Amino acid sequence: MANSKRNFSDHKNAKGDRVVYSEFGNNTNSPATKRGVPNLPPNQQNLRVQVSRKGRKGKTVTIISGFHSSQETLATLLKQLKNQCGTGGTIKDNEIEIQGEHKQKLLEILTKLGYKAKISGG
Repeated sequence: MANSKRNFSDHKNAKGDRVVYSEFGNNTNSPATKRGVPNLPPNQQNLRVQVSRKGRKGKTVTIISGFHSSQETLATLLKQLKNQCGTGGTIKDNEIEIQGEHKQKLLEILTKLGYKAKISGG
């Protein structure tokens, strides 16, 4: 019979330690687990602008959804939209939320920037 010993050197990391079990906090594969987000140009993105009060204790927010952009692009766009509307806002789940009811104003701004945007809902 052939030698039955296995060579485990292929399964070792750079330190020479072999990982048998890892539960939380393992950042060795963090680049592999990140999702690649296609950063489409504005004219290829179909955005929806809607006003909502659900889950916000009666406060009105304008939600812009349908983005296919990186977080950095969304952050710069959010800053520009907040500045134009004079209100606060945030990014949640790849959607931009602007405080207050600004759907017409945001629609005009987004179309000037080259995005294909529509008002959604009543």
